[in-house]
Amino acid sequence: MTMNKPDKAIGPRVKRRANQRFNLPVIGLVLLSLTVSLQMGTQYLAWKFHYHDSLGASFAHVYLPWQLFLWNFKYHQYYPDYFNAAFGIVVMSASFFLMMVILVSQQLKKREISEYLHGSARWANMEDLKNASLIGHDEGVYVGAFENEQGEIHYLRHNGPEHVLTYAPTRSGKGVGLVIPTLLSWKHSCVITDLKGELWAMTAGWRQQYANNKVIRFEPATLKGSARWNPLDEIRVGTESEVGDVQNLATLVVDPDGKGLETHWQKTSQALLVGFILHAIYKLKNQGEPATFPNIDRMLVDPNTNIADLLIEMTQYPHIEGKTHPVISASARDMIDRPEEEAGSVLSTLKSYLALYRDPVVAFNVSDSDFCIRDLMNHESPVSLYIVTQPNDKARLQPLVRVMINMIVRLLADRMEFERVPDDKGLSYVRAKKTWKHRLLCMIDEFPSLGKLDILQESLAFVAGYGLKFYLICQDINQLKSRERGYGSDETITSNCHIQNAYPPNRVETAEHLSKLTGQTTIVKEHITTSGKRLSAFLSQISKTIQEVSRPLLTVDECLRMPGPKKDAYDSIIEAGDMVVYAAGFPAIYGKQPLYFKDPVFIARAAIEAPEVSDILRLRLSKDEEIRL
Repeated sequence: MTMNKPDKAIGPRVKRRANQRFNLPVIGLVLLSLTVSLQMGTQYLAWKFHYHDSLGASFAHVYLPWQLFLWNFKYHQYYPDYFNAAFGIVVMSASFFLMMVILVSQQLKKREISEYLHGSARWANMEDLKNASLIGHDEGVYVGAFENEQGEIHYLRHNGPEHVLTYAPTRSGKGVGLVIPTLLSWKHSCVITDLKGELWAMTAGWRQQYANNKVIRFEPATLKGSARWNPLDEIRVGTESEVGDVQNLATLVVDPDGKGLETHWQKTSQALLVGFILHAIYKLKNQGEPATFPNIDRMLVDPNTNIADLLIEMTQYPHIEGKTHPVISASARDMIDRPEEEAGSVLSTLKSYLALYRDPVVAFNVSDSDFCIRDLMNHESPVSLYIVTQPNDKARLQPLVRVMINMIVRLLADRMEFERVPDDKGLSYVRAKKTWKHRLLCMIDEFPSLGKLDILQESLAFVAGYGLKFYLICQDINQLKSRERGYGSDETITSNCHIQNAYPPNRVETAEHLSKLTGQTTIVKEHITTSGKRLSAFLSQISKTIQEVSRPLLTVDECLRMPGPKKDAYDSIIEAGDMVVYAAGFPAIYGKQPLYFKDPVFIARAAIEAPEVSDILRLRLSKDEEIRL
């Protein structure tokens, strides 16, 4: 019995389709039984008549089955006993054969239906991959590879707007298998979190020279070759979005780990920071200086400035057309009305969140903008933004990276426009209007390590309509569902990722998750029992029972024992391992890990030298500007 037949039917549809497939064989057996029965009756009469020449033509004394009826018409009145006996043979043999057909058909019917009794999960085949749009085209992100029956490797690529979620432990080969091939083939805009700058070194050259991308390296902890970006330049000053932009930015600053504003000090310092940011924007603009986090921090720690005087200034300064900004005034008044000790604690809390920007290198890199967030999808050329952090700077730069990713989502998926389009019937329909020039791929490696980003989790359900595609990578399901650093057990990240793929996991919890995703299948177990005397030549009784039992298509221990990549003595991968890929609505795919260095095209693309400095989309400050300490 074959369990891998391509069959997209599930549940009751499996039973219905099995019955439909069974009708034709049953009809064939019935017709064959009737034919054999007629043949037996015909041959009986021929034998009785000694194969006389008047019976007609034959082949080695074998006559056609239906000649029985012709002879009956001619000779029945002369030999009624012969013909009655012949028809008796036909009736008895036909009855016997039909009974056998009914019994066999019932047994086969039961087995056919029971084949999917406990589940119909199976591994995907080439037809499934085509239907899932994972093969047969040359665009999209790499989500794995598939080895067919002939041993040929086919890359699995997904080019739809839906998102991708990858489970891959550290040093498992996800970079050389999924990330690098994607970046060496994706020609649209992209944002990449790049630990150590390795992806910049291997992919920026090809993306700049052959994918016609502007490549930007934002590495805030170095002065060598990094672009500059000021988060406050993204605030839409003077618009209805101004206060909302500032409040969102202030929340990110005082919640660096994504745990929410849990304490009184966080909530009050967030409200105070909103006022300081808005005040700095308007005041420094009038003075011809940019509003930056380092400037705001200096306002708070300047020994020559009394905080009380600054708060009073905020309630009196002519921010807009000679009038005080109401939000700034309310923020300052709230602080003035607090007891001195409480106000001091709030101010100390706020200063601690701005301490990152006292680093002169970081301060320099966030004091002006060589690009803005909207350039990613609306510049004349596609833009590739590499967010580079070295391992020793990763923790302290996390708040700044969180700010950037948050702003990418908020600003690029802000508002959807619609247009009315006429159809062929003279009517019209409304559809979303494309407002961007380039699609944007967000390749976020180790995204749970950035802390919980509520905007990311909430926006996955709709940002695909704005041209954003997320490729999220985590180590395992525990990292994703962690209460402290991740998104908790009730996360919706997995719900909104159409493609999930996984390398061999290290944690049982991840293996259990993958096993459940793969599904349950039904296997038929045959059990034979014998009875009789031990030394007897013949056993007195043999009974056979067939039982359908449930089994995961991929058990937990099989998942944990999936072959990983083979490595040499220097921990370098030399041979690909196995992986599993899940596309919503299709059977699970048991695949192979792709390796870019096994493909001569990728080898040539990765060999292109990366640029020494980042591309600049906007004017820098003057070259003689010095870092202010």
